[in-house]
Amino acid sequence: MEHELKELIKKADLAIKNEDFDTLMNYYTDDAILVVKPGTIAKGKDEIKKAFIAIAKYFNNSIVPTQGEMIILEAGETALVLSHTFLEAVKKSDSEYSMDRRATYVYKKNSQGEWLCAIDNSSGTELINK
Repeated sequence: MEHELKELIKKADLAIKNEDFDTLMNYYTDDAILVVKPGTIAKGKDEIKKAFIAIAKYFNNSIVPTQGEMIILEAGETALVLSHTFLEAVKKSDSEYSMDRRATYVYKKNSQGEWLCAIDNSSGTELINK
């Protein structure tokens, strides 16, 4: 049986593709962080939404994220998601961003039992190399 987080992440990816950032924010905790790129972190839903708008603009409003192989490690109300993440987009020729990533995400269950993203790090362990 597929873990419910896989479907949730697919929905979040679709919201990114469709630039439906209001819906996307429903998948994050209020105090979530987003690693925009190594050295740049957005904190809280307002900053995360602004970051996604800027990312969409950077990629000429053409970004399509998808997930490949995914491993979910769950301990009570917390889950670590390790995912092979792919980004497709009309990319600037001088872009420094990898379109093939080993992402790490941390999800927490809220009081209603819904999974919400607390840490969104599509750069994964590449943060160590920067």
